[in-house]
Amino acid sequence: MAKPQKRYVCQACGGIASKWQGQCADCGEWNTLIEDGGGVVTVFQKKHNLQSGGTAFQLVGLDSEAKLPDRMSTGIAEFDRALGGGLVAGSATLLGGDPGIGKSTLLLQAAADIARRSGSVAYISGEEAADQIRLRARRLGLGDAPLKLAAATSVRDILTTLGESEPPALLVIDSIQTMHSDLIEGAPGTVSQVRASAQELIRFAKQRGTALMLVGHVTKDGAIAGPRVLEHMVDTVLSFEGERSHQYRILRATKNRFGGTDEIGVFAMEEGGLAEVGNPSSLFLSARQEDVSGTIVFPALEGTRPVLVEVQALVVRLASGATPRRAVVGWDSGRLAMVLAVLEARCGLSFATSEVYLNIAGGYRLTDPAADLAVAAALVSALSEQPIAADTVGFGELSLSGELRPVAHAGLRLREAAKLGFARALVPSAIEEKGGMALSGFVKLRDLVDHLLGRD
Repeated sequence: MAKPQKRYVCQACGGIASKWQGQCADCGEWNTLIEDGGGVVTVFQKKHNLQSGGTAFQLVGLDSEAKLPDRMSTGIAEFDRALGGGLVAGSATLLGGDPGIGKSTLLLQAAADIARRSGSVAYISGEEAADQIRLRARRLGLGDAPLKLAAATSVRDILTTLGESEPPALLVIDSIQTMHSDLIEGAPGTVSQVRASAQELIRFAKQRGTALMLVGHVTKDGAIAGPRVLEHMVDTVLSFEGERSHQYRILRATKNRFGGTDEIGVFAMEEGGLAEVGNPSSLFLSARQEDVSGTIVFPALEGTRPVLVEVQALVVRLASGATPRRAVVGWDSGRLAMVLAVLEARCGLSFATSEVYLNIAGGYRLTDPAADLAVAAALVSALSEQPIAADTVGFGELSLSGELRPVAHAGLRLREAAKLGFARALVPSAIEEKGGMALSGFVKLRDLVDHLLGRD
């Protein structure tokens, strides 16, 4: 059991002494020290009590003046859109994507543009030699940019070099999985090395006001490799999506402390690098010469940008006894199962003996719940082999009871569809804003099925 700690308190000045003495060492008074038993203090409490000994800080209210951070444009409008308006000084951004998707190309183009305007950009590569980056820059027409290149993997060497001169406006690290800190044991790419290296680089960026761009590898599941805490440490997480066999790439923000996480940037991979796509709807709409069953156009919404994509469905009837297959590309397979269940339970349609294939054209990946109505319409059209008019779009959320519910920004979706030449829309009946189109409203999913099958 811990013994009580004795102390002696001066009655004149309040000074504390560990043993009794005739004169107080603080104020010089005589015979003023009196024993004070105090509480029981253990060795652990003495060493680990965090209620004192720190530095007090100031607490501010919500009504305190706050200034919006200044933005630094990357020179690529689609990149700035995904970032929320541009890079913020002192921020840390993590860019992840599959190998060969174009991460290094995109950052090299942005870094070269910033270097031409500010002249202070450092590009550190841990995967390529400086000559390789220089050759790629010449191929992309960026050979004249005053970009500072280096091939290094030691965080200590990088920070020492950057600390000897004026800090750059932008620092690109390609990639964080190749960085190594000599304060931590382990090979580059391990959890401890990635965390320690990122922490030191982010600390430098915050202290010196440098915008930091980190390139991150991804696993086979598409998640950024390394510790999950890496995504919590940075201010912005960007995901570069697309298939290497496809021409188009989508830059999506999954975390952004300085902007929204619902904006996307669309690029096309060309001989001269990544080119911006100002009208992404034209990419995801196939040119149909005639009406085809099982297809309908859906006006998706990515932040403030409507994107029209084509939903394609194919229903193949099987012989009795065969196990039907469900295949989905670009949409959630669980949500497809829900739509099929509602069509069977609420509308009397049977898909039990049919294989169902669903595809979102152009390699686009849908996460918008408003796609339920479009998917259901495509499935009904494919099952009945009755095509939907090519100038028709559809959107709305589906409930398990078979009700069609309105979705956000219906007017914005309809206006974008009308601008691209569409004339009719299949929507929930609660939507009243027409946006220059002829609306067909439905309360229940079975009403939509009757309309598509010509029963109304």
